[in-house]
Amino acid sequence: MSQVRNKVEWCLRKAGRELKDSDKHRGLVKIKVDTARAKEHIGKAEHYLKATAYLKMGKFSDISASTIFYSMYHCLLAIAVKFGYESRNQECTFALIFHLIEVGEIKFEKDVLNRIASLDVKEAHEKVVDIREHYQYGTELSMEDDLYEELIELAKQTMAEAKEIIER
Repeated sequence: MSQVRNKVEWCLRKAGRELKDSDKHRGLVKIKVDTARAKEHIGKAEHYLKATAYLKMGKFSDISASTIFYSMYHCLLAIAVKFGYESRNQECTFALIFHLIEVGEIKFEKDVLNRIASLDVKEAHEKVVDIREHYQYGTELSMEDDLYEELIELAKQTMAEAKEIIER
């Protein structure tokens, strides 16, 4: 079993244990495929992208690091729901998407997903999740224009790929 598959299995077991004690979980749960809810996640992703542009216009590009990340994250949640999963854990979401790619269920650029987040902590280049954390918890008040544009393009590519997967 691959490392990614092991992580998905761990996430499913984690949620199962947590649901025995409460109605909340921080893992991955198998649910009924829900294309309508997947489209709602895409709508939320689009909403975050609009907020990102608004923040940039208002000179709050540091905050836009979070809205860009969550735009991409909602695209991944849309894919998860499309394939019958509910995730309440970022690592579990990333593992699930990597797994769906690995087993050939979806055609999603692995390089795009690796740019958003990685399960390999030894990866050299900075992930969008790291950039979000840097600007969310750091003291900088603006993001460089080049980085902002790079992230916007990545978010648009993520959304386009997610929409294509949802529509199939």
